[in-house]
Amino acid sequence: MTDTAPDTTAGSSPRPEAQRRVLTVLVSGQVLSGAGLAAGITVGALLAQDMLGSTDLAGLPSALFTAGSALAAVAIGRISQARGRRPGLAAGYLTGAVGSAGVIAAAVADSAVLLFIALFVYGAGTATNLQARYAGADLAAPAHRARAVSTVLVATTLGGVVGPNLAAPTGRLADSLGIPTLAGPFLLSGTAYALAALVLAVWLRPDPLLLARSLDLRQRTEATEVTTRGPGLMPGALTMILTQLVMVAVMTMTPVHMHDHGHGTAASGLVIAIHVGAMYLPSPLTGWLVDRYGPTLIAAASGLTLLGAGITAAVAPADSVALLAVALALLGLGWNLGLVSGTAMITDAVPLATRARTQGMVDVSIAIAGATGGLASGLVVSAAGYPLLALTGGILALAVLPAIAATASSR
Repeated sequence: MTDTAPDTTAGSSPRPEAQRRVLTVLVSGQVLSGAGLAAGITVGALLAQDMLGSTDLAGLPSALFTAGSALAAVAIGRISQARGRRPGLAAGYLTGAVGSAGVIAAAVADSAVLLFIALFVYGAGTATNLQARYAGADLAAPAHRARAVSTVLVATTLGGVVGPNLAAPTGRLADSLGIPTLAGPFLLSGTAYALAALVLAVWLRPDPLLLARSLDLRQRTEATEVTTRGPGLMPGALTMILTQLVMVAVMTMTPVHMHDHGHGTAASGLVIAIHVGAMYLPSPLTGWLVDRYGPTLIAAASGLTLLGAGITAAVAPADSVALLAVALALLGLGWNLGLVSGTAMITDAVPLATRARTQGMVDVSIAIAGATGGLASGLVVSAAGYPLLALTGGILALAVLPAIAATASSR
């Protein structure tokens, strides 16, 4: 938008109005993408287990689409850096839709190889869903960045909660179309991702990152960014990496654990819906807490919350849907605390000129951590059981605390 370039003074800046529009469009896209994101969480592991006839590699789907999200994070970051958030995010969601179609084709053909390739491509939707949070912060004032990030994240809640509960209806729809039942949720994800891509491609104008550059926001924020770059970047990345690894590992094997103990798709879908709701619904409160008390304190709280989730999941009887739901709710909450606080640290620590590229690389590390957690989860459960996986994950999350302590002492 050429008419924004001259308005660089505080009094005439179009930033507040543009920020409201950007958040409105991002929220619309996130509602749709949340439904697409939930499909792979709910039935991806079950679909692989059904095809392979073994639990050993049930965590592979999660590892694949999180690995795919790592590659997508690099691509989205580079596209966004060069051309803006709009083309980067739209391309990511469209790629996720293509991956969903590939999963359906693999299920129809009963091809495990095609399934794994398609799940890798499907991971682009996951990466895009997370990258959108950065777009919400591009035009936000420094004191309100965490709340802007939270606004984008909480929008995922509606689609994320509704999506898993549509596993059974979409399964019946798939049956009527001659598609295997477990592939049904990917009908929803493909449609949702395609619509999200359309919404962003058409309406995400002005582009938040390009407008932020044209207004030269660095003049107002660089003093803070330079002073926080050292302690903010690494602890922020570590917080998000650890919370992602633990969350993906436990989340991936919960539906398999429930299935192996006689629970149906509806029960596991309910638990995952509660989990996804806890991942995103607390975002406004988390954003306010980060802006009010600082990201380091909230990052420390994420580690403790994930420990509580691991302990609860480990001691929950296999026939108790309620306790598993509590454990997965704590797991989602701990992830939310870590993601919002870590995102705030990263955004504050990186200058605007290189922000998108750096954010993309950080999200690569997050995706690799998720892939590692997803792949290892099936092996751990096969060898030692679900309770040990949950407890180990909770203990591992406590590694956030030394990083936070080091950050505090450096300041």
